[in-house]
Amino acid sequence: MGMKKRIGMGMMSAALGIALIGGGTYAYFSDREVTNNTFAAGTLDLTVAPTEIINIENMKPGDSFIRDFELGNGGTLDIDKVFIETDYTVSDPQGDNTEDFAEHIEVEFLYNVDNLDEVIFKTTLAELKEMTPEAINQHIFYPEFGDKGLPAGEIHDLVVKFNFMDNEEDQNQFQGDSLQLTWTFNATQKPGEQR
Repeated sequence: MGMKKRIGMGMMSAALGIALIGGGTYAYFSDREVTNNTFAAGTLDLTVAPTEIINIENMKPGDSFIRDFELGNGGTLDIDKVFIETDYTVSDPQGDNTEDFAEHIEVEFLYNVDNLDEVIFKTTLAELKEMTPEAINQHIFYPEFGDKGLPAGEIHDLVVKFNFMDNEEDQNQFQGDSLQLTWTFNATQKPGEQR
């Protein structure tokens, strides 16, 4: 065979080898597994019952009213902290008020015990409205719930006492007045964790 033929044959062999490598098929083992995963968010569901805690008419200085209500966690996540936002409006039909009626309404949060005389925290409605949510939680709910908060599915009974304080001075300016109180309860989740 001539040199040209050998070189030509060598080039054809190389081209055939490259074609087989690039377009050839290979046999190998394989295996396959599929996982199905779910991410479902939990729920916070703070409940308050009853939704009207107090409704009083014809009160006078020196009167007191004890009411109880329930805070519950109807969700699937534990509640870490509970806050109260206090708002109120005063109706002064005579237009003669020189003071805020809410400064004369004292509110006492009590432990839910038989004699109802152990006070958790005492303040006026006017002062409660100005408190920060953190201070309210610290003074009112932390003593009741502690570090555990309000676990999912639990209900806590709370007791509150309202006092129309008699300051032993003329309080005639409040005759015929009314105060509409709104408490908005807010709950927060416990911090996230690695699970």
